[in-house]
Amino acid sequence: MDHNDFYQNERWQEQNTTAVSLPAYTAKTFLWMFLGLLTTFGVAVGGYMSGLTIYAFLTIPAFHIIVLVAELAVVLLLSARIHKLSVPMATALFFAYAALTGVVFSTYFWLFDLSSLVLIFAVTALYFGALALFGYFTKTDLTRLRPILMGGLIFLVLFGLLTLFLPSFSGLERIGCLVGIAVFLGLTAYDTQRIREYYYAFGQNAQMAQKASIFSALQLYLDFINLFLYLLRFMGKSKR
Repeated sequence: MDHNDFYQNERWQEQNTTAVSLPAYTAKTFLWMFLGLLTTFGVAVGGYMSGLTIYAFLTIPAFHIIVLVAELAVVLLLSARIHKLSVPMATALFFAYAALTGVVFSTYFWLFDLSSLVLIFAVTALYFGALALFGYFTKTDLTRLRPILMGGLIFLVLFGLLTLFLPSFSGLERIGCLVGIAVFLGLTAYDTQRIREYYYAFGQNAQMAQKASIFSALQLYLDFINLFLYLLRFMGKSKR
């Protein structure tokens, strides 16, 4: 069924889905995302206040690479094997990723002013919330944006690799940040709309519906985190 048929048959699907309602399913997905962000915040604050994170980064060789590889491994495992993982394992992997991100984020307390971090978090939440509401309520088929959004992600990856070998230019950096902000705002709306698709696809299978909810929460979590990072690079006030 294509996306247009999906919306044309929405009323029939609602009548034939015996699981929880779509609003309740969506709310649960965003609750998972919120709990992931709360885990990241808790680990970040704990790592900063205890000094353990900065100690690890300074004393363990290639610690930042170890954390990065662990994050990639968790995301790839959760994405590739979501159908085969048990619900507890999928949940554990989601929170493991959130905790690993918290380890990295604890270093930002040394790099940026606290007031700047709080302000940008609030701006991120405002932008994210607005695009999530748009993605949930719009009847426009956002799948048409997928090629543009994927192209934007490829650009950001290539841009990031290029900056490793070129001198840093503030103008070029700001352009990259603006592209990143636009891409993850678009992905926020797109991934929110996909929750509806997962609900109708797995509404009759409680276990798969729950795993799809966790997977959607991971996608939204990544959208929020990346949007925050690009806004931080664009607007953040460094302590240096």
